[in-house]
Amino acid sequence: MPQSFSPAQSRRGFLRSSLRGLGAVAGGASLLASGARGAPTGRKRDVVRLTWGMGGLTLIAKERGEFEKALAKEGVETQWLGPFPNHAPTLQAVTGGSADFSFGGSTTPALATLIAGSPLVFTQFAVYEPRTSAIIARNDSGIARVEDLAGRSVAVNRSGLGEFLLVAALEKHNVPRASVKFVYLNPPDAAPALASGKVDAWSIWSPMADIAKLDYKAHDIFVEGRDLDFQIDFGAFLAPRKFVAENPDLVRAVNAAFAKEAQWISANTREAEYITQKKSGYSDQIRDRFIGLKRQYRLHPPSDRTFVAELQNAANWLTARKILPAPVTVADHLAQI
Repeated sequence: MPQSFSPAQSRRGFLRSSLRGLGAVAGGASLLASGARGAPTGRKRDVVRLTWGMGGLTLIAKERGEFEKALAKEGVETQWLGPFPNHAPTLQAVTGGSADFSFGGSTTPALATLIAGSPLVFTQFAVYEPRTSAIIARNDSGIARVEDLAGRSVAVNRSGLGEFLLVAALEKHNVPRASVKFVYLNPPDAAPALASGKVDAWSIWSPMADIAKLDYKAHDIFVEGRDLDFQIDFGAFLAPRKFVAENPDLVRAVNAAFAKEAQWISANTREAEYITQKKSGYSDQIRDRFIGLKRQYRLHPPSDRTFVAELQNAANWLTARKILPAPVTVADHLAQI
């Protein structure tokens, strides 16, 4: 059986490196905008098309309006495309040419897209704590622990956060993977499947996990931040390699604007959660739970070698368990900015 990460690759170790990276990102917004010494310069585009989803960094950036103002100062017009339910469709939009950046979602489908040959590169990485993605089951399902998933069906998104979290949970609790039926569904289809009993459990991220637990009277079986001892999946923005090569100044400006947004969210968690609730429409009870989490965002540039090494370890873990179909070298897919 493939081995899990060593203690040196643990969540705690990664969080320490994330905190170190915050200083570099927080103090380096102007550096990102102007470019490091020797970095390529230039811009062929004055419009940037960004994808967004119903939560997280991109939603708040879109709703606050400060992001657009920051880019406008650089002579760049912002166009928002969405909402998208998860990262994979944004990657398709970028690969197909209808958008310029994916929306900072899961690195797992991003790596799968790169393995499939999409000409994309990572422009920036995002990490947030605490991690609240979870495997959930309805209270009347008879499922109380991971071991109870044997002989049951679980909805997951293919080559994404849901699939890897289920694999990690089964491995940790010595449940044979073949004993569990993986049902590949995207979130809009997985939610009604859980509600109707067509699947017994669902591996999903926030806020959908929290909404489903309240609406369908469900409970946690396995929580990423509580039960997983290492981080496998991160957030990432990707753009076409050609676009980055032709517009390095624009990419740096987008990175800097997202870095400022991440700083604001981390310092104003209550206000950020009210913004998200207003757009997403979930209950005050869920909003107050998220306020209590006091989420913190850390952004990392592609030049952060410590972070890239962590992501490569995660890619190797995913490949060994056949969540990713083939090996991938992360360093071959980094924006040179």
